[in-house]
Amino acid sequence: MTAATIQFHHHDVMAGYTPRVTSSKLNLTEDESDLVYHIVCSRDRPDGEPAPGLKPFDTAWFTTDEENPRTDKISARHRKVFEYTNEFSREAQNHAAAIDKERYSLLSAEQVATLPGGLWDINQAFCAADWLAIHYQKKVVKTLQGGHVAAFLTAVGYLTYTDLLSTPMMIGGIISLMLFAVLNNALAVRGSWQRKYLDYRTLAEGLRVQFYWAAAGVTSGSVSKYAHDNFLQMQDTELGWIRNVMRVAGMECDVAPNLEPQGVQFAVQEWIGDDKSGQLGYYRKKSAQRIVEHDSTLRIGRLGIWTTIIALTTLLFVGSALSDEVRTPVVYLMGIVMLMVGVRQSYAKTTAEAELIKQYEFMYRIFRNARRRIGGADNDADRRRILKVLGDAALEEHAEWILIHRERSIDEKEGIKLGG
Repeated sequence: MTAATIQFHHHDVMAGYTPRVTSSKLNLTEDESDLVYHIVCSRDRPDGEPAPGLKPFDTAWFTTDEENPRTDKISARHRKVFEYTNEFSREAQNHAAAIDKERYSLLSAEQVATLPGGLWDINQAFCAADWLAIHYQKKVVKTLQGGHVAAFLTAVGYLTYTDLLSTPMMIGGIISLMLFAVLNNALAVRGSWQRKYLDYRTLAEGLRVQFYWAAAGVTSGSVSKYAHDNFLQMQDTELGWIRNVMRVAGMECDVAPNLEPQGVQFAVQEWIGDDKSGQLGYYRKKSAQRIVEHDSTLRIGRLGIWTTIIALTTLLFVGSALSDEVRTPVVYLMGIVMLMVGVRQSYAKTTAEAELIKQYEFMYRIFRNARRRIGGADNDADRRRILKVLGDAALEEHAEWILIHRERSIDEKEGIKLGG
């Protein structure tokens, strides 16, 4: 029986419990839930000895690792799961008063009485993750804005020194701006602000999906798996702590799925919503906001191109007739404009400005189609099936979101680049 339990823990398969046709991504990727602490015991047989190579009371961490399945110390990838889970719990406790005061709850006091009790646990975890994500997002945005402004001013200072004002004070200002850019970035790296922002936002959005699935009674359809078990499974194994938190938060609802009709109605109204509420309203608003920002970037780019063309054309035809007092400021201003264009485009790339427009517009269409399909469904079973597909699409979008932003991470090299 112990061997069967370990096999189930490692491979999600147990004779007589899981179907033989069970197939899972857990078998193909490194999974954080395969960790077993093995205490070797004597066996019920004539010699009483355990399996060859083992001694009674030996202990080891036992995983599915191909090269070192048994180790004295917990592996790094599993340690990260516990470290990040504890970190999240510690930060949620440290900021409990602010979270309770400023949180955005998915569940009102009136709704608590009519919906499953287990939803409150998921909602509590969501509120903490959402607040912490916003908290660190503000820090990351300030870091990026401060770094890019410092880089722009550093370059302006250099141009000013070489073309207009060659003074020791100007050199001191340039050095100060370079140091600010490096230290500003180093502070963010030291505090892991971007990792926390991305992880907590991804956790919050995963919990949002889990919450509305639980409210509507959506399940995985498998006796051995949670509906969210494949979330982030194909991404970095460090993100396994997010599934770990979701498993704990949703345990009560997973044990007893809600089959009441009002749960489905609640999910459709609050989660999907319309053009002014729910995720439909959110994606519509965010798409419009990102389009405005992207248009500003394009306008600044066009301004830079035309300013450069006009300035160079002027210098080409009448440059020889201009005095140094006129020609130098023209070249100086041309350089300033080009710097402005470069810094703006760098900021747009760092924040994935263009990529997120497509992502938000795609998810808006997904939620709009789900709303239409649910409106035409004849029964709650079909509505739950549509909500399951919708949730899978949302979880996949969140996984893509974190990968997009991880590629644009704040690190020491970025600080040196901005500082130089």
